[in-house]
Amino acid sequence: MESSIITQVQKEDIQLSPKTGQVSRSSPKKPRSCNLFKALFCCLRGAQAAPKPLPPSQDALLEPQDNGDVVKLSSGPSLLPEMIPQDQGKICVVIDLDETLVHSSFKVATDLYLTLTVTTAVVYVLKRPYVDEFLQRMGELFECILFTASLAKYADPVTDLLDQCGVFRARLFRESCVFHQGFYVKDLSLLGRELHKTLILDNSPASYIFHPENAVPVVSWFDDVEDSELLHLLPVFEDLSQAEDIYIRLGELRVP
Repeated sequence: MESSIITQVQKEDIQLSPKTGQVSRSSPKKPRSCNLFKALFCCLRGAQAAPKPLPPSQDALLEPQDNGDVVKLSSGPSLLPEMIPQDQGKICVVIDLDETLVHSSFKVATDLYLTLTVTTAVVYVLKRPYVDEFLQRMGELFECILFTASLAKYADPVTDLLDQCGVFRARLFRESCVFHQGFYVKDLSLLGRELHKTLILDNSPASYIFHPENAVPVVSWFDDVEDSELLHLLPVFEDLSQAEDIYIRLGELRVP
């Protein structure tokens, strides 16, 4: 059985190269206004959804017989187990991993968080600024689910180190996605949660193309040490956590 080794490493001074095909990269040098959520939807409205590239590690991690195709899931058991008692009444939030919480590369980078050796591939992972504070608060407010189009052999050990407080109640990986017109789509209807009580946080519009009205968009992150997107999204989620119907509240927030 293949093993994964995770070790802490020191900071290096090498810049990462950004990926393409995602929501535009941000460099929030100044505080975002109180109309942050409206501004996000305004700038993203009408944007063409593009397939989300897998992190650089994925090509090296593919087995020879795995060409990346995913068959659409048939109807059957829900992807998630029943909600635990302490989460009863909470909204479920599906949270993406790559370019939302972390960025992975084959190159050593600034503010290095960890290295991950999977099979023969060494992956360097950067942690987005304020991700610890963000996850801690989200875990208090919501039932949090990690949902990534990455392979479990890469994403699982990364999440182990990222989420040491156990914020995520469940983890879903590429095999739980629906492969639709070249996109890895996260079909919220398969989760086993009421859609009017389900949100998705993702940097790729293609990931939530089936349920755009459930989405809270976030700009892609690569290596900007001054990024504060997650910090400024917290008031938005604190507001949404009190909603009886997320469609109504999101609709109000989207109004220009």
